[in-house]
Amino acid sequence: MVRGKTQMRRIENATSRQVTFSKRRNGLLKKAYELSVLCDAEVALIIFSPRGKLYEFASSSMQETIERYMRHTKEARLSKQPTEQHMQHLKHEAANMVKKIELLEVSKRKLLGEGLGSCSLEELHQIEQQLERSVSNIRARKNQVFKEQIEQLKEKGKVLAAENARLAEKCGMHPFQGSKEQQENLPNDEDSSPTSEVETELFIGPPPERRTRRLPPGN
Repeated sequence: MVRGKTQMRRIENATSRQVTFSKRRNGLLKKAYELSVLCDAEVALIIFSPRGKLYEFASSSMQETIERYMRHTKEARLSKQPTEQHMQHLKHEAANMVKKIELLEVSKRKLLGEGLGSCSLEELHQIEQQLERSVSNIRARKNQVFKEQIEQLKEKGKVLAAENARLAEKCGMHPFQGSKEQQENLPNDEDSSPTSEVETELFIGPPPERRTRRLPPGN
């Protein structure tokens, strides 16, 4: 069975309250002394009784401890102010960013042809000019990419033609003669033979088209 927490409240009986104060006060002073000795801590304890009587304990000097406490609280307040100002600045910047994002979203929808009902003639003209500039930049970039790809393909064709000529020379064969454009891409060779060649192989028998011709029946 779990017992509930006992609620602490003021002792109504004056005698009992005075006895409890004396016991708890002495215990608190004893604990403050033990803490200063065992842990080498600077401890200062101030107690005022219900009648205004002062009870205090200080491990060193009460005045020096109070001054040290005042300096610490002042430094804490000074160091806390820039942090609060920085937080306010960040909140202001975040609000501005939200507004900018909303404006960009509106501008984006207008460029996509949405939400144009509230636009004036001047705004529509500005949107049209912006789209024309965008299309012009895209076309220029596309043409540049095309040119770069064409140059890359030409260089690749030259490399393949040179490799083909090298392999043909290694095998004792004439290199492949392609179209005029392909020949222009081939490396120049002053000792190369003319493109037109004469077949010197000897062929015995009827031409190929006659060999496949059949005679009609009865002949």
